[in-house]
Amino acid sequence: MMNIKNHMAEHLKALRKARALSLDATAILTGVSKAMLGQIERQESSPTIATLWKIASGLNTSFSAFMTSPHGEITKEQTFPDDPNMLIKSVFTFNPDTHFEMFEITLNGYHQQMSAPHSVGVIEHVIVLTGELSLLSGGEWQTLTAGQSSRFFADQPHGYHALSETVVFQNIVSYPLNR
Repeated sequence: MMNIKNHMAEHLKALRKARALSLDATAILTGVSKAMLGQIERQESSPTIATLWKIASGLNTSFSAFMTSPHGEITKEQTFPDDPNMLIKSVFTFNPDTHFEMFEITLNGYHQQMSAPHSVGVIEHVIVLTGELSLLSGGEWQTLTAGQSSRFFADQPHGYHALSETVVFQNIVSYPLNR
């Protein structure tokens, strides 16, 4: 099984090739610089979570597609490259029949993760399993504890902040049917 950094690079190249996109065109669609896209493809740099979301949104693809093999196998790493305080486990990869994907996310060390807007119509559902989470949505922070949940439009800036040393939550990302 390939590592996640390699898979992200190969998946980005395959998407560009399938759509006959240059690095310049991809940069325009995603808002990620041509230089950064090239570094990701050459495995000289790992994208941040925010950058990967920009790429996925700009190319109208799922986030989990960058973390799974073409056969749907999940890459073995759970720690996101260059972000040891955030672990992401893909529970369900994107399925075109259901239009959602599901992750289990662990934030350690009171980590805060901000996210740029996703594609229009994307909705996130967050369910806290353990710990305490502060969730930014609609321009306001709300506190969630184990067993509590929230649903929000993710096509606006949003964020997650561990208010306890460790917080574990499930994140279901629903994509609009017209993808």
